[in-house]
This record gives sequence, C-alpha cells and structure tokens, in this order.
Amino acid sequence: MIPARTRHTVAIVGAGAAGTLTAIQLCETATRRRTPFDLVLVDPAPEVGRGTAYATPDPRHRLNVPAGGMSCYPDEPGHFTRWLCRHGEPTVTGADFATRYRFGAYLADTLGQAIVRAQGVVGVRRLRVRAESCTGAPDGRVELHLADGGRVTADSAVLATGPAGSTGDWAPPALRASARFVAAPWVPGALDGPRADGADVLLVGTGLTAVDLALTLDRPGRTVHAVSRNGLLPQPHALTPAGTMPAPEDLGSSLAELRRAVYRHISRAVRTHGDWRPALDSLRPHTAKLWHSLTPDERAQFLKEEGARWNTHRHRMAPATAESLTRRRTARRLRVYAGRIVGVKVGEGEGEGVVGAGGEGAAVRSGPGGVPARPGPAGVPVRSGQDGILTVSLSDGRRIRAGWVIDCTGPGPRLDAPLWRSLFDSGAAVPGPLGMGVATGDGRLLDARGRAERPLFTLGAPRRGELWETTAIPEIRVQAAALAEELLAPLTRPARAARRPRRRPVDAHGLALSTHAEAAAAYRTGLDRVLKVRAAAEDSFERAVTLDPGFALGHAALALVGHECGADVDVPRALADAQRSAHERADERERSFVDVVTRRIHGDDGDGALLRHLEAHPADALALATAVPTIAFSGINDLDDAYALRLVERTSPVYDGHWFPTSLLAFLRQEEGRYGEAGELAHRALAAEPASGHAVHALAHVHYESGAHKTGRDWLDGWVSGQGRGAVHRAHFSWHVALHELALDDTAAVRKRWFAQLAPGRVTGVRALVDSGSLLWRARLSGSWRGRIPAADVLGTVAQEVVERPATAFTALHAAVALAAAGDLAALRRLRDHAAGADAVQREIIVPLCEAFAALVEERFHDAARGLDALLPDLRRVGGSAAQREVVEETLLYALVAGGRCDAARRLLDARLDRQQAPRDRRMLAGLPA
Repeated sequence: MIPARTRHTVAIVGAGAAGTLTAIQLCETATRRRTPFDLVLVDPAPEVGRGTAYATPDPRHRLNVPAGGMSCYPDEPGHFTRWLCRHGEPTVTGADFATRYRFGAYLADTLGQAIVRAQGVVGVRRLRVRAESCTGAPDGRVELHLADGGRVTADSAVLATGPAGSTGDWAPPALRASARFVAAPWVPGALDGPRADGADVLLVGTGLTAVDLALTLDRPGRTVHAVSRNGLLPQPHALTPAGTMPAPEDLGSSLAELRRAVYRHISRAVRTHGDWRPALDSLRPHTAKLWHSLTPDERAQFLKEEGARWNTHRHRMAPATAESLTRRRTARRLRVYAGRIVGVKVGEGEGEGVVGAGGEGAAVRSGPGGVPARPGPAGVPVRSGQDGILTVSLSDGRRIRAGWVIDCTGPGPRLDAPLWRSLFDSGAAVPGPLGMGVATGDGRLLDARGRAERPLFTLGAPRRGELWETTAIPEIRVQAAALAEELLAPLTRPARAARRPRRRPVDAHGLALSTHAEAAAAYRTGLDRVLKVRAAAEDSFERAVTLDPGFALGHAALALVGHECGADVDVPRALADAQRSAHERADERERSFVDVVTRRIHGDDGDGALLRHLEAHPADALALATAVPTIAFSGINDLDDAYALRLVERTSPVYDGHWFPTSLLAFLRQEEGRYGEAGELAHRALAAEPASGHAVHALAHVHYESGAHKTGRDWLDGWVSGQGRGAVHRAHFSWHVALHELALDDTAAVRKRWFAQLAPGRVTGVRALVDSGSLLWRARLSGSWRGRIPAADVLGTVAQEVVERPATAFTALHAAVALAAAGDLAALRRLRDHAAGADAVQREIIVPLCEAFAALVEERFHDAARGLDALLPDLRRVGGSAAQREVVEETLLYALVAGGRCDAARRLLDARLDRQQAPRDRRMLAGLPA
C-alpha cells in the first residue's frame, strides 16, 4: 500500500504585523506560481494583523510613519493609501498619518483577500492557541506543541512573535509588588484602573508607548509625569517634508568615522533643506549594512552613547500627536523628567520636594484627617493607604507622587516567551549579538554551533541584534517578501523541473503567451475588444488573470487600459502584479511589454521604450495600438505624422493584410490631410471588420476635416445607432456627430444630442471630461448654448484626483477646459500646480494653458489670448487629434472677440474657413464688427 502524500506545510507563529505580512506574501507568491501548500497560522489573538501595536482603538494613537510608507508591499508603496481611500477616507494622501487601529484593519483585510485569491492553491488554517514549545521531528520537519495539548507538524516554521516584553528590571521590588504598578499597559484591561481613577500617573519611559499613553490618560485635574534616563521625547515628523537627499558615499569604517560623517551629512541637510530629517531618512536603506560594519564593541558603544538620541530622531511621531503633547506640556498636564527611579514608598504623606498634581512642592489635596484623597470609579473618593499613592524617588533627588506607575520602557533585549525559552534551552536557538533577539543567518535561526539545522525562520524584532533597525513595517515587509521566496523555493524548483515542455498558446497574431489555454483565450478576447474599440476589454483581461494570477501580460494589459482608457482598474495593483509575475514567469517580449507599461504609467521614457519594443516585436498589436494616437490610446506624445506612418507601414507586413493596421493607417492619412486615401483605407478596413472602431474613427475625422458635415453626420449617426452600440467609446462617436451639428450651426440638434447621449449619467469619468465637457465649452464659446452650461455636473462624474492630478497631458488639457467652463479658479490653480511637478509636456504646455484659462475666467481677455496663441504651435504634444485640440483655438477666438481684437479674430476665422467650410464660422465672421 502506497502511503498518502501530505502537502508541504508552513506554520507561522504569531498573527501580528510580521506574521500577517509573511502570510500575505506566501499566499500571493504561491498563487502566482500555482504552487500548492498548506499554511497554518498559530496565535491566540482574536484578530489577525493587530498584534500589540495595532489593537488600540484610541483614535489619538497614530502611526509614526506616513501612510505612503506603510504599504504591505515593498514594490507597491501606495497600496495602503488606496485602501484608506476605498474605506471611508477619500481625501487621504501618502503624507497623512492614519490611526494604528485602521492599519490593523488594513492588514487583516489584505490577508483576507490574499487567502480568497489563493483558494484552490493554498489551504489556510487558523489556530487560536499559543505555541508553547518547538522540537525537531525525525524526518527533518519541526513540531509545534500547543497550549491546548495539540501539535502542528510543519516542513518549516516562521516565528513572527514580535518584540520581547519589558523585563521591568529597572523597577524596585516594592514597586513591582504594588497593585498600582502596570507592567504591561497594552494587555486588555491593564489601564482600567488608571482610567477610572483621577490620580496622577507616572510613565516610566518617554518613547512612543509613553506618547500614546500620555494622550490616553490625559484628563482635566490630572498630571501625567514621564521619566527616562535622557528625558527625550520622540521628535515630530515635519508638517511638510523638506525633500530627499542621497546618503553619503563614504561613511567610514569605524564608529568614530561614522559619527563624524553622519553629523557632516546632517549639517549639509540643514544648509540645503533647512531640516535634519532628510539626512537621517537617507540612511534608512543602509542602516543594516552600517550596523554590520561595526565591531561588537563599537555596537555596544553606539547603543550606550548614541542609541537614545538615534531612537528619538529616527522613530518620530506624527505632527498632530506632537502638537497635542505640546499643548499638554504648556498646560503643565504633562511633565517630562530626565533621571532614574531609585526608590519607591507606598502611602507616604506630603513632604519637601514632592511633585504632585499642583506642581513641584505643592500641597496634595487631602481628604478628612489629612489623608490624601483621590476620586475613584464613578466619582467615589478612594482613600490612600498602603496600597494607595506611590512616592517615587528619582536619581536627582526629586520625588513624584502618583496613583499609578506604568512601565513604558519598551521591549527588552531577551525573548522570554515559553516558545523561545524552549528553543534556547534545547540549543536550537541562541541569543543574538549583544544579547538582543536571536542569532540568525538571513532570517534562519542559528543553533549553538552557528548552524541552521532546523527549518526555523524569524523576522522583525527578533532580528534586532543582527540588523538593529528591523521593527518598522518598511523593513518587515521586505523581510516577509524575501522569506516567502525562500520558503517556496523548494517547492517551485522541483515543480518547474518536472514540468514537461509544452507548446504555449498564442495570441491572434501568433505571439506566444506564458499562460495556459483558458487564460490565453480570455486574453485574446480582451485584445480583440481593444483593437475593435469594443466595451468590456478589462473584463476579459480580469478573467485572464483570475484564471492565471501569474500571467504577466494579462496584468500589464489591465494596468494599461486602466491608465490610458479610464477603465475601472486598480492600476498600481495591476502594474505591481505584472512586475512580480514578469519576474517569475515571462519571456523576453512579455517582460519588455511590462517594462513599457511601467515606464508609460510612471512617465519614465515610456515612449522610447515603446518604440524599442515595437522594433523588436512588430507583431505586438497591443503595443502598436498604444503607440498610435487614436481613439483608444493617447499614443506617443512626440510621434510626428511621418514617423507614425513609417511605424505602421513597417509593422503592417507582419499582419498580412489584417484590418487593424489598415484602420490605423487610415487615421494617420487623415492626420496628413490625405482625406481621399484615408477614406478608402477606412472603407477597406470596415469591409473586413464592420465593428472596427478605429476605422470608423478615421472616417469620422475624414468627414469633419474635409467639411463634409452633412454626410458625416448622417453616416456616423447611423453607425452609432447600429454597430456602435457595443463600442467602448460610443460617447466619443456621439461627440463627433455633435461636432458636425455644431459646425452646421444646428443649435437644437446639439442640445438634443448632448442630453440624449453625452449628459452626466449617460457618460461618466474621463470620457465625460474629454467629450461632454469639451462639447459644452465649444457650444458656449460659439454662442450655440444659451444660459448656464452644466459643466459642474460633468465634473461631478469624475474623480477629483483625475481632474486635479491627471496622469497624462491629454487628460489635463480637458480637465482645464471643464474647470474653465465651470469657473472653478481654485481647482484650475491646483491643476496648474500638479502639472508644474509632472512630466515635461504638462510642465511646458498645461501650466501656461491653465494660466491662460484662469485669465479668461477672470475676464483678462488680452492675457488669455496671448497665452493661448503662444501655445498653438506646440499643442500637438499633448496627444489626441486635431479635432480635439481645436478647442484651444476656439477658446482663443472667443478671447480675441471678447477683448475687442476683431481683426485678429477675423484672420483666425478666415484661416479656419480655408481649412473647412462651416456655417457656424461663417455666421461668426459675419457677426464681427467692421
């Protein structure tokens, strides 16, 4: 009888931040690679993700890292910020400081989604019980012994137990024995006494824990005292980050040299940025390397001489938290001292040098008979006796009277939980350098002989002795990702080696796809819809990556249509998945395309990368569609007509007469003004594929630019009512029909079409911004729309981020048009400020365009006309078609007429009528005064 084969099992002990991040990475990596295994989470906590740090529900307890630095993923920094936006905080930015409780919810939700996506690949069990010990199994695995008597046998185990608890060694025996001493303030119920009691409180420690408790326990009539050996509170983060700077190239090879180099670096930051923070932040990626460069004696010296100062400057508090503390210190409700506790007496009366609620040496309020009284629960006075007020003596001779003393000294160096004690006792683990944490080799536990005999791993705080800086999310998430790679490597390599070579599926143009047949079929459907400009392409791409989460090209296509076409896609998430998948499973073409999409979204040489990709892979139809500015994509900004034609003509032979490059060629020929040839090409493409939106779009431009407005209106209106019903950009085709009606000066038809096919509700998002908003503005400028124009209604259908922080210059142009139509000067200036920090096209075109539109709204018509006139020669750099960019010329015409420059307006109208005859322009020309 053949024994049943058990699946590979990974156990994670601890479901706080470190354990949750590791579980997320394991689930998602295994899902992309289709690597099955079982995951067991062992932790008695009621919820995953919270641990000690993120369980506090107090809204005053905020993260000490901005939201932009708290993503679960090292390669997707905006993930947490986007989660907050989707969960009730739509205006949050990466510079904001979220509450700790919200971050715990984010961790739990992200793990939950990862588990759902991993169904069928990863089997997940959650055991709400404490792991008491760990032993080796005969087959090389490990066995966890649980507090309820159960056992978990695993092929590897991750001990994500978080920081060690405070030892309380500093506290005198009398204090440790007192019921008024709170040794573990984050244990549920530990603060019930101080909350119900109005007596003063002494916090021992002035770090981030003390900061949180000072806010929680503050109340009128109470003084919160805080003491530490240095008396230093954490420094605050800057309200506005001062900028970034690189780390010094040479930091020396000794502690003395390192100290001098760092202080020089800080001085340079102050001179350059007016702030020391950029200097310290620049060292963060190099901290572990610097720590390793020091000798054990130098590390000990650093901890003794610089450790406290480093911690207060490196682990900063949120600006709002710092402001709250400052107010309390000013009101003398919070007092901070430097010193050590040298003695404690229970129930001692008043005396010289005693600091109480009324100030140093002030009398303490007394009850009957002179016994100090304090309000108890529900306002009932509680007498001080042997278990009452504590008098704490400091090393400087000062004495502090407090009803409660709370240990806020932070984690101790020793891992003292039963699980760790069992490992230390058995020799399977040894303390780390300087007695901090545990000894590891790249996260794997080392035994007494310095060997990694058992498959035991850890991350985060237990690696403090090895790495020094290892307790914050930015460090832990990197360790979690690396750990997932290492834990799954033994499963991935054999699976790849055993996999039989098979013929990969291909797309519609013969290019191989690194996926299976079902996902490839969904991808082909999505690609076909993109090329035809049909709706729901993103649904097909979404199905492809659902069928195969490791399909890099599917994720890249999703990110592209979300970024370029306004599809409902989480673009950063799709892009991050594309990058991860390309790293694990993709051929050279697919990796190149992922790089193209990455650069295009980030504005980093996307156009150059796209052209290089097409040179190497001319049959990549999605790349070709992206490169040529048509209805679906904005194209390459600086791609002139001649180069675009050469690009399409050079790639056309590989398509063997396919209708798609023919339709692109038709569009480019009309851009050249060769309308007859463009019309023939468009009809040829439509004969092969009547649903080809690119060919229809080319023909719409042929009719408009040649002045065939009646023919164009009738033909396109018929197509919109028939084949065009399934077009993804049906509103854009309706916009083209409305342009014909506008040129024909048919005011009633324009209004009727706008309300029937282009009004908010029928069109939303970027399409509403580009088509509905610009049509309203053009109708208003030409006098074809009387009364109020509903521009604000159009803007209401578009996300504020899209309007005021658009990703492309093309979208920015139409955002400026809509904001000018709505008369929203404040938003127009915010758009200008965004453009000033964006790519070169936005800086050089959109910034002056916003200024010109603002001048128009303010009725400074001469300034508006001058600004708009200067922009016309370079306007094609924003992308789009001549018909779309024409809105700027029409705005210039309005500014000239409104400013009384009728001769210039007449010259502009004559030039427009030379290009195409339009009844509207003839009417406007006739209406100009002599």
